[in-house]
Amino acid sequence: MGLASSARRGRGRASRRAPMAEINVTPFVDVMLVLLIIFMVTAPLLTAGVPVELPESRANPLDAEPEQVTISIDREGFIYIDSEVVEVGGFPEALEGLSRAAGEPPVVTLRADQALDYGRVMAVMGELNRAGFNSISLVTSGSSVEP
Repeated sequence: MGLASSARRGRGRASRRAPMAEINVTPFVDVMLVLLIIFMVTAPLLTAGVPVELPESRANPLDAEPEQVTISIDREGFIYIDSEVVEVGGFPEALEGLSRAAGEPPVVTLRADQALDYGRVMAVMGELNRAGFNSISLVTSGSSVEP
């Protein structure tokens, strides 16, 4: 009977221990850091939905303005207003449909693929000018080439 009573006593001691009240936060912090990195990498890619290979320029960047419309021309010459494609020949009508706040036309940001013909880009700029959009910003990719 001595063995049975000592085994019972051992189990009794183990059950009397205080519960562990510590939380390991290391896995939580690791997951949060990975999510932070993913958001930091993908956030700049969400600004423009049309894939355009921009030409390079050493001009200083302009400050982003809240009232702005992005016009994109892809490699095939299709025109996009923000991320919506414009029908062939329907660009002047699409420009008329753009909202104008307080009587002033919004700033137009023009993104054109570098492989496009210069005449195609100038035709789009001419339509923008004819529709009353006189403030047009041309978007380029930055270059670190010294003159």
